[in-house]
Amino acid sequence: METSIPRRKQHPPKKETTRSITYRLPAKVVEELETEAMQKNISHNVLVKQILEKYLVWDRFADKIGIIPVPKKILETMGQNFDWVQINQVIESIKPVIKESVLFMKGNYDLKRCIETLEDYMRASGMLSDHRVEGAIHHFVIQHNLGVKWSLFTEQLLKEIFAEFLPNQKLKCQTTESTVIATISLGSDFSEHDY
Repeated sequence: METSIPRRKQHPPKKETTRSITYRLPAKVVEELETEAMQKNISHNVLVKQILEKYLVWDRFADKIGIIPVPKKILETMGQNFDWVQINQVIESIKPVIKESVLFMKGNYDLKRCIETLEDYMRASGMLSDHRVEGAIHHFVIQHNLGVKWSLFTEQLLKEIFAEFLPNQKLKCQTTESTVIATISLGSDFSEHDY
């Protein structure tokens, strides 16, 4: 199925209230932060803000909900042997885990919080994701680079999540070896960050 995906649009930055604070850190930590900021070509302030935001959005919950880091190569190798039965078994076993995690992290379980939590997970895992809007049509782009079986897994998982909340709407997917684009009509005012 060929669908034209709109280009990303720049969103004006939200004006957030800020405060200045001072922390005393070991010299070695400061040196490491300076080196990392220089390698990423960003300021120390931006780097520390990114680190703290990642902690607040994901890392502080990861241990509590039982997330453990798994090398990408292990997941890629495991996925090569998946068949449809195994994909569906894994999805059925993780759906309650996703629900419990969303409830714990976001305080409620609905489509917006579920999408936001999945986006948080992908960002923390180093996967690329993007949410593009074209009128009432929403495109969720996920690039995992784990192989075609993980694309099929991702497609099926997204279909089941959306069907749980929107049983009368069909999620359309474009799937390649490393990318899934899920498309659905959610309305022009839908935002997973607005709840």
